[in-house]
Amino acid sequence: QVQLVESGGGLVQPGGSLRLSCVASGFTFSGYLMKWYRQAPGKERELVAIISAIGGSTTYADSMKGRFTISRDNAKNTVYLQMNSLKPEDTAVYYCAAARAWFGHVAYWGQGTQVTVSS
Repeated sequence: QVQLVESGGGLVQPGGSLRLSCVASGFTFSGYLMKWYRQAPGKERELVAIISAIGGSTTYADSMKGRFTISRDNAKNTVYLQMNSLKPEDTAVYYCAAARAWFGHVAYWGQGTQVTVSS
């Protein structure tokens, strides 16, 4: 049974930091590139970051460049999203996802974790 379980979300003040984690099970984690998406209330889901299967390549949405860092530990079947300098507009549900292709179809989705940036 495939599972992607996110954690680490919560309430943080503007300018603060959070680190999200996503633990995978039920599939060969190292064979998939991993993505983080987010969806804010009333908005479409948007891509945040992608990391290659081995972890050597990453891509970020323009608004996250320099603030967010995606990483992975294949020995722990875990992908991370370090988020710094958080802004109120970063408030959203954050989802991790597994895919075979860089901008291709997502094979597996997590259930999401809420991030709220507010003073």
